[in-house]
Amino acid sequence: MTGSANVLTALVADHMGNIFDLEGYAAVGVAGSQITPLNAEHTIALPHGSELMWLPDRQPVVFNLERGRIETLRENPFEPGQPLFPVSAFNSPGHVITQVCAYQAEPSAGPLPLFSYGAVGWRADGFRSAALMVDNEPRQDLRRMPDEKIRAGIETMRADLPGNRLREHLENCALVYGCPAGKNFFLGRYEAPLPTAQSCNARCLGCLSRQPPDSGLSCSQNRITFTPSADEIAQVALAHIQRVDHAVVSFGQGCEGDPLLAAEVIAPAIAQIRRHTRRGTINLNTNASLPRMLENLIAAGLDSIRISLNSAHEPYYTAYFRPQNYRFGDVAQSAAVAKAGGLFVSINYLNLPGLSDTSTELNALAAFLDRHRIDMIQWRNLNYDPQHYWQIMDAADALGQPFGVTQLMAIIGRRFGNLQYGYFNPPKERWRRSKSPSIEERS
Repeated sequence: MTGSANVLTALVADHMGNIFDLEGYAAVGVAGSQITPLNAEHTIALPHGSELMWLPDRQPVVFNLERGRIETLRENPFEPGQPLFPVSAFNSPGHVITQVCAYQAEPSAGPLPLFSYGAVGWRADGFRSAALMVDNEPRQDLRRMPDEKIRAGIETMRADLPGNRLREHLENCALVYGCPAGKNFFLGRYEAPLPTAQSCNARCLGCLSRQPPDSGLSCSQNRITFTPSADEIAQVALAHIQRVDHAVVSFGQGCEGDPLLAAEVIAPAIAQIRRHTRRGTINLNTNASLPRMLENLIAAGLDSIRISLNSAHEPYYTAYFRPQNYRFGDVAQSAAVAKAGGLFVSINYLNLPGLSDTSTELNALAAFLDRHRIDMIQWRNLNYDPQHYWQIMDAADALGQPFGVTQLMAIIGRRFGNLQYGYFNPPKERWRRSKSPSIEERS
């Protein structure tokens, strides 16, 4: 402890979900085996649009300022017999967590829903979160997405694209699931989604659109139930590109499988878009499992790719993605194919303190970046029960001692000076390409 004046007060909830600060106890953050009190210096004001969540079947872990020790609170010290529950922060887009909410789960506790569970505390000036801003673009700022404008945009697109099933699917995404990408399409801004694939060749632990019945998890959105035609895809993409400056259109959304498994319809859709215009950035969010299919999309006119990784260390990658009929080596090959094809290549890096900030992961990530000249890391938060995740990853390969996400980002930033950091898929007008030669080019 560096002094009680600098620490954050612990936040807890009662059995009704009422959240309050607990005088005399400091908030605590955890990263794997490392547990530390939160202070003002290493936290930020809770970003606008973030949500506080209380965690059932769990007890808060806090720092007792009077006794100078970490404790698990099974009841309210000021109201004996009244249970307490931990409180976490689900930070708004553009922010990556540096510590996780500290708690002890009951033996009977089920897995937490598919969110990120950042550490949070209270200070006189408000809530503070253990997080870093990595992208300040307001692309998913809900304050800029008024419902009346979204509905007006839907009416416009119904008139412009009658009978288009993909347009109809995006209406459901925007209105029912609150998808920011779907909303942006109807608002005519930033990035539009092009969900296409019904199937996937991975069984990700944190898949948002499909979970096995015995997982104990609910999907946050339903997967698309049809494959749009190339014409339907091109119509939606062109409607967005033609009215938005620096537009991005992206395959590979939370409501679908992996788009490489729908390459037979995506390739002609891309070619059709490019026959009409060179404007806009056509992007693919993918697990990058099928290099040959990727080659077909590049030939059709694909501009950029974002490869999803929870880890660059194969045992951790395999334990999370649970690939079907592909291996991590295929992902690496796709990265090479993308760079050779002139694409702007990003990593969708699913961060969780306690794994991402260990020496094993640092060395694996640095080696991957060194070999493939990745242009950008999109620092994202892994939406999965953190304690379950650490257990699964530790079984795959023993986790080392974490040294901090802030330090991880600084080390990678210094070593790869031209590597772009962010959160969203950038349009081609804002690309900053890697200038570091690959291992193959240096040898």
